[in-house]
This record gives sequence, C-alpha cells and structure tokens, in this order.
Amino acid sequence: MSSIVVHGLDESVKDRLAAQAKRHGRSIEAEVREILTEAATRPNIGLALLQAAQSVGGVDELPIPERADAARAVDFL
Repeated sequence: MSSIVVHGLDESVKDRLAAQAKRHGRSIEAEVREILTEAATRPNIGLALLQAAQSVGGVDELPIPERADAARAVDFL
C-alpha cells in the first residue's frame, strides 16, 4: 500500500478530521483513507453521460432547436 504526506494542512482541518474520525470510530489515518478512496471512486456524472451517449451512437446528429425568444429577468417576489 502506498503512503502520502500532506504538507501545509491547516490545523483546523486536522482538528475536524480528528473529530470526524472519532465519530466514525477510527483513526485519523483510516478516516483520511476512507475519504480519499470515496472521492477517487465516486462516479463522474459527465463521464457517465458521455458513455451513455456513445453507447447509442453519440450526439453529433442531435437536433438543437433554434431559440428565438429573448432572455427575461425573473421576479422572485
């Protein structure tokens, strides 16, 4: 298994990681390992959409209707 060192980590981040690790019942190292593993394996919606489009022949011929209406401001009140 590989090791990494993170220099310049703010002390408050380390404290929050320690608190989070404690809540999860694991060491800071195990907590960081879990966070990094989850982040690195999280599905990428953009890539998923690209792969879905490619699996049905792509979107090169997708008709895009012309917009003739003018943009208008929204009144949220």
